[in-house]
Parts: sequence; structure tokens; C-alpha cells
Amino acid sequence: MITKSDIIGAAYEHGFDDVGFTTADPFPDHKQLLLDRREEYEWAEAVGLDLLTGTDPTTILPNAKTIIVLMEVYFRKSYPRSIEGHFGRCYLDDDRMTRDGLSKRIKAFRSFLRDNGIDSKVPFNLPHRVAAARAGMGTFGKNCLFYSNKVARGGSWTLPIAFVIDETFEPGVPTMEMGCPDWCKNTCIAACPTRALKGNGRIDPRKCISYLTYFGKGITPLELREPMGMFVYGCDRCQNVCPRNQPWLAKDLPMNDKVVAKEGNFALSRLLHMDREYFETKIWPHMFYMSYQDIWRWKMNVARVMGNSRDEKYITDLVRAFEGNPDERVRGMTVWAISNIGGPEARTALKGLIDETSDLVKEEIRRAKEFC
Repeated sequence: MITKSDIIGAAYEHGFDDVGFTTADPFPDHKQLLLDRREEYEWAEAVGLDLLTGTDPTTILPNAKTIIVLMEVYFRKSYPRSIEGHFGRCYLDDDRMTRDGLSKRIKAFRSFLRDNGIDSKVPFNLPHRVAAARAGMGTFGKNCLFYSNKVARGGSWTLPIAFVIDETFEPGVPTMEMGCPDWCKNTCIAACPTRALKGNGRIDPRKCISYLTYFGKGITPLELREPMGMFVYGCDRCQNVCPRNQPWLAKDLPMNDKVVAKEGNFALSRLLHMDREYFETKIWPHMFYMSYQDIWRWKMNVARVMGNSRDEKYITDLVRAFEGNPDERVRGMTVWAISNIGGPEARTALKGLIDETSDLVKEEIRRAKEFC
């Protein structure tokens, strides 16, 4: 009969950084949180994330008895600054579509369990962070992220991966608490430019920059464009400023060659002008929350970032995007971006912009010419 020690050993052999156990009991507190804040999380249901169902592991595996949580450090290696400043780190080496890294190790670990008579499921909608805390693997931060007790030097650069299984193993001692030091003075909350973080471990996900970059509706509201800063997809701001993350950020990490190899594909100018083939072969396999039907949002985000860069070198790209893109949300953002860059070249470019059909773009042009 396989033992708990056998499972722990296998987890390390397959390259995971920590392993914990908790019961397959439901998560009633998390369920109540979702019910109390249904309006804030209704978007998750709309995109197919059945979070409420995931609070009961028996809906995932009817004979569920234990949850094994494996901890993966996703920021093992450093990334080129040119790409790290525009994309959340957790997406830069995500292989859920390419299946050439972490996915293989998850599959291998499940094979180990199956070979020892244990059935398992790896659900997408179970509260993984809560399961990790219930397994005693770490605590929460005021930014609502999970901080490991043992890996990433106590930081939040981790992915807890939950395996629901049909065998019983002794659970760990829960650490369901906030682990932030008093002296941090709510650094992450103060640093969140869109005020998504509410304090006391609360977040309005609809205001989070990550959410806005891949699920936001329509053209980004004027009041959010500058606060969203230089992020095209995702956001790491609350992690970057967190005192608990500084030990890992100070570590001399080797460069991630896999990300370096695709760095050029994510150059802002290429993203702004990409066609369907480019998107589906070079971008979507790595950052897949938006399909080709949402390529307008990618280009709108890039135009916003160009505008926030205040770099005149992007004006030519923005004018080209305005003239060649039929989507009013992209064209409207290119107008704003040119205006935000400012200067004589921007003013000259704005004078040449004409839109005859879209009220949205006409308003952006009017406002840009007024304030540039």
C-alpha cells in the first residue's frame, strides 16, 4: 500500500517544490464568500469557471477523500526586462496549451498515483490557494495571493496545484490566516492604481488590471488608461512592491531561455499589427484567455501601453494602426495614445486623423485635439 512518504517523494522526484495534504471536505467559507459577492464574480460563470461547484470536491470526484497540493514556483528563472514589464510573470512560461513543461509533470504524477491504485482529478475550479492554506503550506497576503512557508523564499511566486484523490491520508495543520507583517503598511493596497484591493484580504476582480487586460468590456475607460500603466496582459504590481517578495526578487536567477526565444514575438509593434496567423501561432498558445475574436483587445491594450510609454517612436505605429484597423475600440485607443505621448509630432499626427463613421472615435479625436 502506498504511503504518504511515497507520495511526498514522488512529488519531489517530479520536480515540484513542496507538497501538502488536506481533506476533501467542502469549502463552506469560500462558498459563502462567492455567494456574498456574486456580482463581483459573475464574470467567472460567464467564461465557464464554475467556482461555486468547485467548493465541493465530491462534485469533481464522487469518492473524494483527500486533496494533495503540489507547489510549483513559476518564477524560477528571470525574464527579459522588455517582456517582463508588459506581461504578468505567471503567463510568460505557461504551458497549458503547449504542454511542454509543467503539464507533463502533472500528467506523470497522476500516472504515479494511478499505478498505485489511486484515482485523481486536477480540477480548474477548486479553490487551490485555500486548499494549500488548509494543508498548512502557507498563508495569505493582503493582495489576496498565497505565500508559501517553504519555497520562493516565502514569496507569492507559486502555483498551488490541487489533486483530488480517492484515498485517505493524514491532513496537514491548516494555516488559514493573513501572514503579512504589520510594518508593511498595506504596501500592496496603496500600490494598486485601480483600487482593486480593498483591504482585509478582499479584492474586486473586475477592477484588477489583469482582469481588465483580458476580460474588460469595450474601450478601456478614460480614467483607467494611465493607471493601468505598461501592462498589456496581466499585472504584477502588488507582488513587485510586496515586502514578503523582496527576498526572491533579490535572488540572482538564471535567464529563462524559453522566454528569451519568444521575446521578439511579443514586441509591441508586432502585436499592434499582427494578423490572425501570427496571433494563433505565436501569441495564443502562450496567452490564451483571449481568442482571435478578441484580438481587438490585444491591440487596444498595446496602443494604451504605447501611449503610456510617452515614447515618440510609437507615433508612426499608432497612425498606421488607426488607418488600417476597422475596430473602433482600437482606433479610439490609438488616438488617445498619440495624444498622451504629446509633443509636436503627436499634434501633427492628430491633425491628419479623420473618422467619418464612429461616434466613439470622433469623441476620442475631439478630446485628443483639445488636450494635446
